[in-house]
Amino acid sequence: MSRISDLSVPDLTGKLVVVTGASDGIGQVIATRVARAGAEVVMPVRSAAKGERVAEGIRSAVPGAKVSTRALDLSSSSSVAELVDEFVSDGRAIDVLVNNAGVMQPPERQVTQDGFELQFGTNHLGHFALTLGLLPLLRAGRARVTHQTSIAARSGTINWDDLNWERSYDVMKAYSQSKIAVALFARELDARSRAGGWGITSNLAHPGVSPTNLLAAQPGLGRTKDSAGRTLVGMLARVGIAGSVDSAAQPGLIAAVGSASRGDQFIGPTRLISGPPAEVAWWKPLREMDEARRLWEVSEALTGVSLSS
Repeated sequence: MSRISDLSVPDLTGKLVVVTGASDGIGQVIATRVARAGAEVVMPVRSAAKGERVAEGIRSAVPGAKVSTRALDLSSSSSVAELVDEFVSDGRAIDVLVNNAGVMQPPERQVTQDGFELQFGTNHLGHFALTLGLLPLLRAGRARVTHQTSIAARSGTINWDDLNWERSYDVMKAYSQSKIAVALFARELDARSRAGGWGITSNLAHPGVSPTNLLAAQPGLGRTKDSAGRTLVGMLARVGIAGSVDSAAQPGLIAAVGSASRGDQFIGPTRLISGPPAEVAWWKPLREMDEARRLWEVSEALTGVSLSS
């Protein structure tokens, strides 16, 4: 394990940074830090009102910051396609993409607008389609792409026989699958970039455990009050066992813009759930590159988005 001592963010003046899920929590911290470093930040968000409130807060905290929002619902392939079309129409190279948004543990099985299990469809397939759609702009910017996984990916597997969990739904196993898929996609993207000379580097980060709103009350998911897990994490954070939202953002920030970032790296807290960021060993479910290649091919088939489309 190699601890990362330099947490400074380099000058990003003139760079375009896209951060999904930046209207809250870890994404908001990352967006604020890169804006402070001079980057122009685009925040694709599901809630326009919430996103604009955060963007305005960043502008107030960082005078002169260039921050804007775009509409994105990762659970809708049409929404992803519309956002891709907007960026492609703009024609501007993207320097950094942070695939940070996600959903966790709806109280009962739910599906995306395209019929995929919600966690797999949002956390993995939505970002897969977005990243492949933006690939020409990412290649033009020789971009860094960072993906956020979870300690839930430390164990578990891809349920190849029932990716959508239609026969025997287990909310936590489905969440683990989605975050394993995020990680395998991150690794395969970097491998394909190296093989194809795309100039893109792809890294993975995990934030440890912190009191973000993933498990907070979310009426849109059918969760009317904070989950027991959210209450427990809040207690752990108060006594210093779990991290803060700010500390949880550090691995993703370092993976995205850190000076030592080189591709196919896994950055996480020094301890499993908290601590300073370090490059950490790949967890067992994330080591199988044959699985990563298989997942890429399956994801192309499920989303209808491929390198040739």
